[in-house]
Amino acid sequence: MSLRIADREFAPRPWAVLLTAALLAAFVALGWWQVGRAREKQAMIESFQRGTLSSIELKGDVTVDELPRYQHVRAAGHYEPEHQILIDNMPSQVGLPGFRVLTPFRREGSERLLLVDRGWLALGATRQDLPPVFVSPEFRAVSGRLDTLPAPGVRVGDAGTAGDTTWPRVLNFPRQQDLEKVLGARVESRIVLLDPAAPNGYERVWRPAMQFGPERHLGYAIQWFAFAIIAVVIFIALSLRRLPNEAPPPTDSTSGSP
Repeated sequence: MSLRIADREFAPRPWAVLLTAALLAAFVALGWWQVGRAREKQAMIESFQRGTLSSIELKGDVTVDELPRYQHVRAAGHYEPEHQILIDNMPSQVGLPGFRVLTPFRREGSERLLLVDRGWLALGATRQDLPPVFVSPEFRAVSGRLDTLPAPGVRVGDAGTAGDTTWPRVLNFPRQQDLEKVLGARVESRIVLLDPAAPNGYERVWRPAMQFGPERHLGYAIQWFAFAIIAVVIFIALSLRRLPNEAPPPTDSTSGSP
């Protein structure tokens, strides 16, 4: 295929067509994937903002699985302070190392334990010097947002040390089944992020679980779409060739008298 444009000819080579098509497909797909991620992050932010517009009472056999993430809830019952979980490798809001404190909460009318995240605590002087996390087991009401358990980007190894019987128990990114095994009881699939103003808590600056906001994803999307445009420009530039100058037609230059 060729097309003449003024003194140039557009004649792309087959390999250039295939390579450009592959790059375009990849760049556009990556761009739209980043747009999709931005929409997901924005929806998460909006869900977090809507969470406190109303509060739901957890009564009887109502499970948190029936409610949306970040929904604000209230529950009545009592803490079980003798079996608390310290989630390891949890940074503070300024990046200091420490633990997130999960305390089992036995609410009225439910067979499942509700785990309440009471916030972040710093490490002790050594790894064996665990921070004090006692809380009274008296009857009370707790309130906060529903959320999922903290999860790593890549899970490596088990959640805790096999055979450990000390309390509070230090676990590394535990899953629901890990917590049920350690506590010897069924637990809800989601935890409650204790309200920042509630008593018996630690550092609590709750926000949607994301490393960065939707704006960065949109920036990445623009970059991928720009790469697609650049690929097209390079393809066109390499496919245009200047035509050689054409020689003028011959003319009869003979002259003389008859």
